[in-house]
Order: sequence, then C-alpha cells, then structure tokens
Amino acid sequence: MSEVLVKEIRDPLVENVHRGDIVVVNGEGEKIAFLGEPDKVAYMRSAAKPFQACAVVESGAIDYFGLTERELAVICGSHYAEDFHVLAVLSILYKIGLDERYLQCEPTYSINSKVTMGYVKKGIEKKNVFHCCSGKQAGMLALAAKEGFDARTYLDINNPVQQRILDVVAYFTEMDREKVTIGIDGCGAPVHGMPLINMAKAYMKLANPSHVEEKYVGAIRKVAMTMTGYPEMIAGTGAFDTELMKVTKGRLVAKMGSDGVYCVGAIRKDMGIAIKMEDGNVKVLPSVVLETLRQLELITNDELQELKPFHKVDIKNNKGDRIGEIIPDFKLVLNY
Repeated sequence: MSEVLVKEIRDPLVENVHRGDIVVVNGEGEKIAFLGEPDKVAYMRSAAKPFQACAVVESGAIDYFGLTERELAVICGSHYAEDFHVLAVLSILYKIGLDERYLQCEPTYSINSKVTMGYVKKGIEKKNVFHCCSGKQAGMLALAAKEGFDARTYLDINNPVQQRILDVVAYFTEMDREKVTIGIDGCGAPVHGMPLINMAKAYMKLANPSHVEEKYVGAIRKVAMTMTGYPEMIAGTGAFDTELMKVTKGRLVAKMGSDGVYCVGAIRKDMGIAIKMEDGNVKVLPSVVLETLRQLELITNDELQELKPFHKVDIKNNKGDRIGEIIPDFKLVLNY
C-alpha cells in the first residue's frame, strides 16, 4: 500500500499526512529504490508530454515547419500562459497555417493566479491559447498538418495523430500498446495509464538516449535538450519544474503531471524516477521530489538550499506569520 511521504505540521500538531508511491529504475529498467507500490497503476497525465512531443519530432514536423527549440519546449510544457508562452504557441500555429480556433482545449486563464490576475486587470478574456496544454495541442496539430491527418479530430484516439503518440508512449514505457489504459485528460486529449515503474523506465530513456533504439534516438535527445535548455517554457516563472531544471543545470529532466504525478530522468546517470501522491495533492509534491533526489544523491546540498522553499515549505497565517511547515518524512528502500 501507499506510504506516508509528507506531513503538514501546524505547530505543534501533525494536521495532515499525504501518502504516495515512489519507484526508481536503472538503465536496465530494474527497480533500484522504491517506497509503497512500484506497480501502482496511474495516468501519466502531463508527465507524458515529452513523449507526445517526441512523436511530433519523429514525424519530421519540427524541421518541416521550421519550429524553434523554444517552440518545441512549449510543446513539452504545461505553461503559465505568460507572454513568451503565448507567443510561442501562436507562432507554431502560424507556421503550420492554422490559428487559435483549431485548438480544442477550452478557453481559460493561466494556471498561475498571478498571471491570471494580470489578464483580468487588463480586461483580457479567457482564450484557448492560455490553456496550459495549448503548446502540446499545437504540436499535435503540427503533426497532423505535416502528415495530412484530419486536424478537426486530432484529439480522437482513433486519429493517426493519437495512434502515433500511443506507439511512442508504449515504446518508451515498455508497455504493450493494447495494455496502456486510455482515458481523457483535462484538456480533452487522450491520457495514458500504466504502472509507475513503466513511467520511470520512460524517463530513464528520456534522459539517457543510449538506451533507445536508433529510430527514436535523435528525436528523444532533441526533446530532452530543449526541456533542459529552455526550462522557462516547460512551466513558467518561479514554477517548480522550471526551477528544478534551471538550478540543476541540465543534469535532470523533469515534468509534473496533474493529480500528484511527477517523473524525473537523471542525465548520464541511467536513472528514472516516478512518483504518485495517493490523494493527488500537487502542493506537497515538490517536497517529495526533492527529498527523493536528496536520498539518491542526485542533487547537491547547495542546489537543495537554493530550492529550499520547495523542500520544506513554511505554512503561514493571513498575517504572514509562520505557524507550521510541510516536510517530507520518508526513507526510500534501496535495492542496490
């Protein structure tokens, strides 16, 4: 069963506990550390975006339409809809000869409250392009435009766009494509369910293309390099994904998924990590990720100090007084 990973302390009592599951694999896909259930089945959610983007790259759409590395990065991201994110998505659509109306994610504001307030104060209405998945969907449209697939049904699992993506996801996760559970993500796109250990295997390969067959080597290397090279495009200003990759200077490639999913690949370390919070809590997820990296010695003390606000989080009252903290409280079972 899932184990306690995080405690929320409102001094002096432990007010809440959050359970979850962690698994770490090596270059052979073997379990080398874990806690809870490594085979817990969950949806990858947005942690699948690098592999959805890999299908776009592998199709040749990036070079065919002249998409930049920053534009590829936003395809991999769950962005904050800051100006530079929005411009990148609109640029993709312009280059492939489509416009914002083709995006099938619903009009919304930013997932970041500060960015949303900025738009509200300016009187700007919700837009499809503000959706955190608009980059991903623009990438899917690029694949459709390159191959001549139906752009009106690009989110349908039977559309060749989604079948190409399913092939890539199944390959990297080492799943039979028929055994990948298909659901619907928040943006309307298909979402892929599987055991956590298979997600960890995928991120090991994302970070270490030497374990990937020739067909996908160039594409997945390009995806990893753009994610670590342009971390601001993966989430946004001050976001955990962005700060983690920025602070670790390209050694880790990482992506959060909704409802408490997080995956990390350690570059040149032959290691992949997958985490799922049982209650889907994303507020406490960075604390678990950083503690996992600390225990695996994949992050330095200086880097951990720089990321301290994500590791041990102060709980404050309305006056701004510290009244407690969110702290990780677990020890990985090492299998090596």
